[in-house]
Amino acid sequence: MTYWDPELRTALDRSRGELPATITPDLIPLLQNASVQTDDAVTTLEQRFAVRLEQRAVGSSVDVVVARPSAVRSPAPVIFFVHGGGMVMGSPVHGLDLVLPWAVAAGAVVVSVGYRLAPQHPDPVPADDCRAALLWTVAHADGLGIDPGRIVLAGHSAGGGLAAGLALRMRDEGGLRLRGQLLMCPMLDDRESTPSSVELDGDGVWDRTSNTTGWTALLGDRRGGPDVGVHAAPARATDLSALPPTYIDVGSAETFRDEVVGFASRIWHGGGAAELHVWPGAYHCFEIVAPEAGVARAALAARRAWALRALGPLSR
Repeated sequence: MTYWDPELRTALDRSRGELPATITPDLIPLLQNASVQTDDAVTTLEQRFAVRLEQRAVGSSVDVVVARPSAVRSPAPVIFFVHGGGMVMGSPVHGLDLVLPWAVAAGAVVVSVGYRLAPQHPDPVPADDCRAALLWTVAHADGLGIDPGRIVLAGHSAGGGLAAGLALRMRDEGGLRLRGQLLMCPMLDDRESTPSSVELDGDGVWDRTSNTTGWTALLGDRRGGPDVGVHAAPARATDLSALPPTYIDVGSAETFRDEVVGFASRIWHGGGAAELHVWPGAYHCFEIVAPEAGVARAALAARRAWALRALGPLSR
């Protein structure tokens, strides 16, 4: 029997009418339509966090949203954010409320990438879009008023997987040195070979069928097979050395639990720094469904504390 935190269980049961446990391919068009960026969403974020949001083009196919708190001083540190949505939904403002509190506290600029979504744009398009947006951010550092030496990658769910793949790609290309990566309940493994990947069936948030739906949309017939690279599915990487300091968390009652724990362990085995949290009784997106629950408050505080340390000046 899976242990569920009682506060989180109650909140999940109450949200069942609007939050399906299982996502099948036929639901993808509806979910994509529901997650289109709106002017109201932008206005709400600007007013709630006292930030200014600006959409910028990266080439002809990719957009970023730049969020600048009112008190930012140049050159500012950067949170490069990759939104969640199972690889199939979301927008650059989706999930910004998770990282804007860190930006305001640290005096940081957020650059959120609007990568193109699967299945219309399968791998490697989303990963390539994230790389292009990160390199655009560095190339436009002066105009953005940012410090390219103080970039922290942050990603939630599918965005956490894309951020982890991007950090691996930067390492493998011998390019940009990142200050850190903050991976919130990241989607890392297409193989569905761990106990937690098949444990949830019709319960929680993002169960085994949802996971199959998302990975199949991204990878098609390659899902689970030998022809998937580590930049698309970072849990496949056996060498996790030379990565930036990493914060990574997951719920104990979610599909991604085992792949996240394994990923952190391989960072340690490679001599790297990783702070791992497995939140007891928590399902996927618990901090969004029930932000006032005790375990959600603890998770949000731990992420914020790590982000502020990573974004701050280097200690002498």
